[in-house]
Amino acid sequence: MENSELLKKVRHIEIKTRGLSRNIFAGQYHSAFKGRGMAFSEVREYQYGDDVRDIDWNVTARHNKPYVKVFEEERELTVMLLVDVSGSRNFGAVGSMKRDVMVEIAATLAFSAIQNNDKIGVVFFSDCIEKFIPPKKGKKHILYIIRELLGFQPQGTGTDLSLALRYATNVIKRRCTAFLISDFIAAPNYSDDLLIANRRHDVVALQVYDKRETELPDVGLIKMHDVERNTEQWVDTSSSAVRATYARWWRERQEQAVEICRKNGVDLASIATDDDYVVKLMTLFKQRG
Repeated sequence: MENSELLKKVRHIEIKTRGLSRNIFAGQYHSAFKGRGMAFSEVREYQYGDDVRDIDWNVTARHNKPYVKVFEEERELTVMLLVDVSGSRNFGAVGSMKRDVMVEIAATLAFSAIQNNDKIGVVFFSDCIEKFIPPKKGKKHILYIIRELLGFQPQGTGTDLSLALRYATNVIKRRCTAFLISDFIAAPNYSDDLLIANRRHDVVALQVYDKRETELPDVGLIKMHDVERNTEQWVDTSSSAVRATYARWWRERQEQAVEICRKNGVDLASIATDDDYVVKLMTLFKQRG
């Protein structure tokens, strides 16, 4: 992509997603995601019902009467975007391409983060860790992230969700909110790593898919290319048995992803390329708020 074309796309994404995050998501984002924990605020005299574990024994000894520590929630977050850049993101038959929807969602979340004075970082992954952008604040940092979202060229083509989750668990030491943005076309072997990641961090799964992926059209004999494995195969889509088998595979894989997220306590939003992702994100935020 030429620099001038890239800059135009960056500007377009900035205008659209910054407006969304400011006018629509500001309050919902703020209430949906909690800070790192509780920060010390002040001490006050003990009152009936206070937790004895909060007693400040040093102050209590000085004043000869019990005082307790008062804590308040830390609002500042570290937000990590785990973005799938595998080959399957370059598919789009209904609405936009998956990669374009992923970029807009990621950019909207990034602008929402900085408006809440949060740090934002990114992990690009395929079947390897492609790039890590450490979390920082500021508009300049956001625009750099958007440029990378638009122009990054991965080395790998496959998808390894487990690897991405393990990497985020290990590299981000303090608790963060991690948005896993993927089409989830991957081996269903990531349950344990999702559980571990969600124990350390607050993981939210955002699936972006194309409705054409859910079933095969009846268009006769066609050659299909698997972009992640770089293989080709002739498929007779006029066969009702073939179409039924494919539809069942999609349904079972989708149910598996939903179940993996459910049992590990991870919120999942599935967003089709022709959906209004604003509505889907707002619904997710309201559920969490």
